[in-house]
Amino acid sequence: MEKLKKTWDVLSNVIVALVVLLAVALVGVRLVGFQVFAVLSGSMEPVYSPGDLIYVKAIAPEDITEGTVITFMVNEDTIATHRVVGLVPDETDPELVRYRTKGDANDAEDGTMVHPKNVIGTPVFAVPKLGYVANYIQKPPGMYMAISLSALFLALMFLPDLFQKDNEEQTEAVSE
Repeated sequence: MEKLKKTWDVLSNVIVALVVLLAVALVGVRLVGFQVFAVLSGSMEPVYSPGDLIYVKAIAPEDITEGTVITFMVNEDTIATHRVVGLVPDETDPELVRYRTKGDANDAEDGTMVHPKNVIGTPVFAVPKLGYVANYIQKPPGMYMAISLSALFLALMFLPDLFQKDNEEQTEAVSE
Protein backbone atom coordinates (compact mmCIF):
# COMPACT_ATOMS: atom_id res chain seq x y z
CA MET A 1 0.00 0.00 0.00
CA GLU A 2 2.87 2.38 0.83
CA LYS A 3 4.49 1.70 -2.56
CA LEU A 4 1.22 2.48 -4.32
CA LYS A 5 0.96 5.77 -2.42
CA LYS A 6 4.50 6.76 -3.40
CA THR A 7 3.81 5.88 -7.04
CA TRP A 8 0.60 7.91 -6.94
CA ASP A 9 2.44 10.87 -5.35
CA VAL A 10 5.08 10.86 -8.10
CA LEU A 11 2.47 10.47 -10.84
CA SER A 12 0.29 13.25 -9.44
CA ASN A 13 3.30 15.58 -9.14
CA VAL A 14 4.21 14.93 -12.78
CA ILE A 15 0.61 15.58 -13.89
CA VAL A 16 0.44 18.80 -11.84
CA ALA A 17 3.73 19.97 -13.38
CA LEU A 18 2.44 19.24 -16.90
CA VAL A 19 -0.83 21.07 -16.23
CA VAL A 20 1.04 24.09 -14.84
CA LEU A 21 3.38 24.13 -17.85
CA LEU A 22 0.42 23.91 -20.23
CA ALA A 23 -1.36 26.73 -18.38
CA VAL A 24 1.74 28.93 -18.57
CA ALA A 25 2.21 28.07 -22.26
CA LEU A 26 -1.38 28.93 -23.13
CA VAL A 27 -2.37 31.66 -20.68
CA GLY A 28 0.56 32.81 -18.57
CA VAL A 29 2.45 34.22 -21.53
CA ARG A 30 -0.23 36.90 -21.86
CA LEU A 31 1.21 38.49 -18.72
CA VAL A 32 4.39 39.32 -20.63
CA GLY A 33 2.57 40.68 -23.68
CA PHE A 34 2.24 37.65 -25.95
CA GLN A 35 -0.92 36.49 -27.68
CA VAL A 36 -1.17 32.82 -28.58
CA PHE A 37 -2.60 31.41 -31.81
CA ALA A 38 -2.85 27.93 -33.27
CA VAL A 39 -1.74 27.57 -36.88
CA LEU A 40 -4.57 25.91 -38.77
CA SER A 41 -3.32 25.88 -42.35
CA GLY A 42 -0.11 25.13 -44.23
CA SER A 43 0.09 28.54 -45.90
CA MET A 44 3.30 29.44 -44.04
CA GLU A 45 5.13 26.13 -44.35
CA PRO A 46 7.93 25.36 -43.72
CA VAL A 47 8.22 28.24 -41.21
CA TYR A 48 4.94 27.41 -39.42
CA SER A 49 3.09 24.13 -39.89
CA PRO A 50 -0.50 23.21 -39.08
CA GLY A 51 -0.76 22.47 -35.37
CA ASP A 52 2.04 24.83 -34.34
CA LEU A 53 1.28 27.24 -31.50
CA ILE A 54 2.69 30.67 -32.30
CA TYR A 55 3.47 33.37 -29.76
CA VAL A 56 2.79 36.82 -31.17
CA LYS A 57 4.19 40.08 -29.79
CA ALA A 58 2.83 43.53 -30.74
CA ILE A 59 4.80 45.41 -33.37
CA ALA A 60 4.74 49.10 -34.27
CA PRO A 61 3.59 49.86 -37.83
CA GLU A 62 6.88 51.65 -38.60
CA ASP A 63 8.79 48.45 -37.71
CA ILE A 64 6.97 46.40 -40.34
CA THR A 65 9.03 46.05 -43.50
CA GLU A 66 9.02 43.73 -46.50
CA GLY A 67 9.82 40.26 -45.25
CA THR A 68 8.28 40.74 -41.79
CA VAL A 69 5.86 38.00 -40.81
CA ILE A 70 2.70 39.48 -39.29
CA THR A 71 -0.39 38.07 -37.63
CA PHE A 72 -3.47 40.05 -38.57
CA MET A 73 -7.24 40.05 -38.57
CA VAL A 74 -8.68 39.19 -41.98
CA ASN A 75 -12.22 39.73 -40.64
CA GLU A 76 -14.06 39.36 -37.33
CA ASP A 77 -13.75 35.56 -37.41
CA THR A 78 -10.43 34.97 -39.14
CA ILE A 79 -6.84 35.61 -38.11
CA ALA A 80 -3.94 34.90 -40.48
CA THR A 81 -0.18 34.90 -40.27
CA HIS A 82 1.56 35.77 -43.54
CA ARG A 83 4.70 37.51 -44.74
CA VAL A 84 4.66 41.16 -45.87
CA VAL A 85 5.68 41.27 -49.54
CA GLY A 86 4.95 44.93 -50.19
CA LEU A 87 4.24 48.27 -48.55
CA VAL A 88 1.59 50.28 -50.40
CA PRO A 89 0.67 53.89 -49.57
CA ASP A 90 -3.07 54.33 -49.10
CA GLU A 91 -4.79 56.07 -52.02
CA THR A 92 -6.72 58.51 -49.83
CA ASP A 93 -4.11 59.04 -47.10
CA PRO A 94 -0.48 58.86 -48.28
CA GLU A 95 0.68 58.88 -44.63
CA LEU A 96 -0.98 55.50 -44.17
CA VAL A 97 0.78 52.40 -45.45
CA ARG A 98 -1.06 49.15 -46.10
CA TYR A 99 0.65 45.78 -46.27
CA ARG A 100 0.50 43.37 -49.18
CA THR A 101 0.87 39.84 -47.75
CA LYS A 102 1.41 36.29 -48.94
CA GLY A 103 1.72 32.93 -47.28
CA ASP A 104 5.17 31.42 -47.94
CA ALA A 105 3.58 28.22 -49.32
CA ASN A 106 0.98 30.07 -51.40
CA ASP A 107 1.45 30.75 -55.10
CA ALA A 108 -0.44 34.07 -55.07
CA GLU A 109 -0.53 37.11 -52.85
CA ASP A 110 -3.51 37.62 -50.57
CA GLY A 111 -6.53 39.24 -52.24
CA THR A 112 -6.75 42.22 -49.90
CA MET A 113 -4.17 44.41 -48.28
CA VAL A 114 -3.82 44.64 -44.50
CA HIS A 115 -4.61 47.89 -42.72
CA PRO A 116 -2.17 48.68 -39.85
CA LYS A 117 -5.05 48.67 -37.32
CA ASN A 118 -5.69 45.00 -38.20
CA VAL A 119 -2.14 43.92 -37.36
CA ILE A 120 -1.99 41.99 -34.09
CA GLY A 121 1.77 41.56 -34.07
CA THR A 122 4.63 39.42 -35.27
CA PRO A 123 5.33 35.83 -34.25
CA VAL A 124 8.35 35.55 -31.97
CA PHE A 125 8.49 31.78 -31.55
CA ALA A 126 6.41 28.65 -32.04
CA VAL A 127 5.88 25.34 -30.28
CA PRO A 128 5.24 22.49 -32.74
CA LYS A 129 1.97 20.57 -32.36
CA LEU A 130 0.87 22.37 -29.18
CA GLY A 131 -1.65 24.28 -31.29
CA TYR A 132 -3.70 21.11 -31.70
CA VAL A 133 -4.05 20.86 -27.91
CA ALA A 134 -4.85 24.56 -27.52
CA ASN A 135 -7.39 24.50 -30.31
CA TYR A 136 -9.06 21.37 -28.89
CA ILE A 137 -9.45 22.60 -25.31
CA GLN A 138 -10.73 26.04 -26.31
CA LYS A 139 -13.98 24.70 -27.77
CA PRO A 140 -16.53 22.08 -26.82
CA PRO A 141 -16.20 19.10 -26.45
CA GLY A 142 -12.49 19.56 -25.63
CA MET A 143 -13.28 22.24 -23.06
CA TYR A 144 -15.73 19.92 -21.29
CA MET A 145 -13.20 17.11 -21.34
CA ALA A 146 -10.46 19.34 -19.90
CA ILE A 147 -12.76 20.56 -17.12
CA SER A 148 -13.96 17.01 -16.36
CA LEU A 149 -10.43 15.60 -16.29
CA SER A 150 -9.29 18.44 -14.03
CA ALA A 151 -12.16 17.79 -11.60
CA LEU A 152 -11.49 14.05 -11.67
CA PHE A 153 -7.79 14.60 -11.08
CA LEU A 154 -8.47 16.92 -8.14
CA ALA A 155 -10.81 14.34 -6.63
CA LEU A 156 -8.23 11.60 -7.08
CA MET A 157 -5.59 13.76 -5.41
CA PHE A 158 -7.68 14.08 -2.23
CA LEU A 159 -9.21 10.59 -2.09
CA PRO A 160 -6.06 8.81 -0.83
CA ASP A 161 -5.80 11.30 2.04
CA LEU A 162 -9.46 10.75 2.97
CA PHE A 163 -9.02 6.97 2.97
CA GLN A 164 -5.85 7.26 5.02
CA LYS A 165 -7.67 9.37 7.66
CA ASP A 166 -10.53 6.85 7.76
CA ASN A 167 -8.05 3.99 8.22
CA GLU A 168 -6.24 5.88 10.99
CA GLU A 169 -9.55 6.59 12.76
CA GLN A 170 -10.58 2.92 12.48
CA THR A 171 -7.18 1.80 13.76
CA GLU A 172 -7.46 4.16 16.74
CA ALA A 173 -11.00 2.96 17.48
CA VAL A 174 -9.93 -0.70 17.38
CA SER A 175 -6.89 -0.15 19.62
CA GLU A 176 -8.96 1.62 22.32
